[in-house]
Amino acid sequence: MNFPIAGTVASLHRYPVKSMLGEDVDALELDEHGVVGDRGLALLDTATGRVATAKQPRWYRELLKCRAESGPDGVTVTLPDGRGLPAGEADAPLSSLLGRDVRMAAERAEGATVERPDPEDVLTEGLDADVEAAILEIAQGAPGGRFVDHSPVHLITTATLDALGVETLRYRPNLVIATPQGHPPFSENDWVGREFAVGAVRLAGVLPTPRCSVPTLEHGGLPRSPQALRPLMTLNRVEVEGFGVLPCAGLYARVLTGGTVRAGDALAG
Repeated sequence: MNFPIAGTVASLHRYPVKSMLGEDVDALELDEHGVVGDRGLALLDTATGRVATAKQPRWYRELLKCRAESGPDGVTVTLPDGRGLPAGEADAPLSSLLGRDVRMAAERAEGATVERPDPEDVLTEGLDADVEAAILEIAQGAPGGRFVDHSPVHLITTATLDALGVETLRYRPNLVIATPQGHPPFSENDWVGREFAVGAVRLAGVLPTPRCSVPTLEHGGLPRSPQALRPLMTLNRVEVEGFGVLPCAGLYARVLTGGTVRAGDALAG
């Protein structure tokens, strides 16, 4: 069934450092590589060489208590204790926070990987359990050197968020699309392979967005919430090309035509 691609941009979000809290903005600039300034930085674990992400909550979940914001002098990282530091000077305090030696990287190396435990294992065994973790190459659908999970842009509809009763922050989208009354949740599944416009930008749907354990974790002042993931186990487990059947919410997209997207812009197929 082809659900209509329709709605307006309700909110826009950018995350300058991977797995940290980000910034709410009125406009986003998109180029062929995705959202300019989004996930342009990430921490690398010096022991493993892998990208540090809260997908592996045992080691890196404290990153979701840090905030990264862009400014005229670059990215500032605010630590849980309130200290603000230039991103390039944050290696030592972040290593201390995580209990692992990490360093800030400004470009994704070819073949960069992350650890991703099965979220059901994390829910069952606990955040500190030593559960088996798959080693996945990130940004398989994204050109350039940004540290996105798969594709350059991530969006989700208010219909999906409302059906799940989950705060937007937990799903970390770039675009939240306010859909018309009566629009069905999880219609993003049906936008895969379709082209659509939003503001001055043209996008193409690539994959439903698989969900790891990140939405269940503390995000700044938000407490843990296993319910951010559990409903998807039954409501929206779908085939994700190349990855199998997974709980999903949202859509990964690639950029066909770059430009500016602003809050209130219309979305249309």
